[in-house]
Amino acid sequence: MPGCEYDVKLDIATIEDKTVVRNLMQLYQHDLSEFNGQDFNAHGMFEYNYLDHYWTPGGRADGRVPFIVRVDDAVAGFVLKNRVSFLGDERTDHVIAEFFIARKWRRRGIGRIVAFALFDRFPGEWEVGEQRSNAVAIAFWRKTIDRYTGGRFEEVDARPPQWDGYVQRFIAGPR
Repeated sequence: MPGCEYDVKLDIATIEDKTVVRNLMQLYQHDLSEFNGQDFNAHGMFEYNYLDHYWTPGGRADGRVPFIVRVDDAVAGFVLKNRVSFLGDERTDHVIAEFFIARKWRRRGIGRIVAFALFDRFPGEWEVGEQRSNAVAIAFWRKTIDRYTGGRFEEVDARPPQWDGYVQRFIAGPR
């Protein structure tokens, strides 16, 4: 992708990539456990109940698309996109369900490049949500979405039962 000293790719994850995404999910959930308090299961793993849905026809009907992020041909992260609104809004076209860039690649512009590519690839109404206690994620998404939209986004302070955190809403499309 242009605008970076690295070769960044956002590829739809195939069924052959599912194990890679599952493994990366453990690292991602370990990072998030600092904010959400999630514990390992009895097998020492974090559970994620929706991963398999990203490779089923029903999941695709729900707008679920899994992606692998590669930097210079090395696996660097993943993104899971769906249409399950944090706010219960049926008008929402796309939602970032999960977004993970490995620590090695953070603070190098990779996340922004991946987010922009995703937004350009799927025009429409977007939602991106962050857990209230994850200040780093909140700052990243505010800055990234502000830059992508030129400041044209809405931020909602969402409360349970739907979500406990912030949700940015905006319209995306090729620039």
